[in-house]
Amino acid sequence: MKIISGTLKGRTVLGYQMEGTRPTMDRVKESIFSMIQEDIRDSIVLDLFAGTGNLGFEALSNGASFVYFVDHNEKAIQTIKKNATNFKVEDKIKCLSLDYKKALSNFASENQKFDLIFLDPPYHMFILQDLLRKFIEDNLLEDDSVIVLEMEENSIGNQEIEGLKLWKTRNYGPKQVNIYRKF
Repeated sequence: MKIISGTLKGRTVLGYQMEGTRPTMDRVKESIFSMIQEDIRDSIVLDLFAGTGNLGFEALSNGASFVYFVDHNEKAIQTIKKNATNFKVEDKIKCLSLDYKKALSNFASENQKFDLIFLDPPYHMFILQDLLRKFIEDNLLEDDSVIVLEMEENSIGNQEIEGLKLWKTRNYGPKQVNIYRKF
């Protein structure tokens, strides 16, 4: 698994075979980043359910200013930290080994807002609509923020969430990517 574009292009992201992760395939990642390219520069990013940090590091490589990586798996967090050291971007990241609910609660209490959010929760959790609503309810999004949601095809369909507009949707075999924009 490699960074596919930007300043870190070609660098290897460690953790591809880590148990409990489902890294985004390069062709899917390339498609996602071509759709959101104009929204990355200088953005504050949240990579929730980060796994290896693949998407957050790709965002840094393409000009994001800072990335918060959240995963409850301590091994995933250690892998992200090792990747950050290898890429020499330790000053542009913060890793949180927390349950997603606790992390979002902390962000809300700190008035932290995000420009770009990557969501790829475990498919068995069935929390997608609740998560999207939580970002609106807890005021975690900057104006015109973008949320990239990876899921099993038709997990929530193409329905709108109040405060978010479904901007783009793509299918990749059994995987679907919905991109929402705050309005």
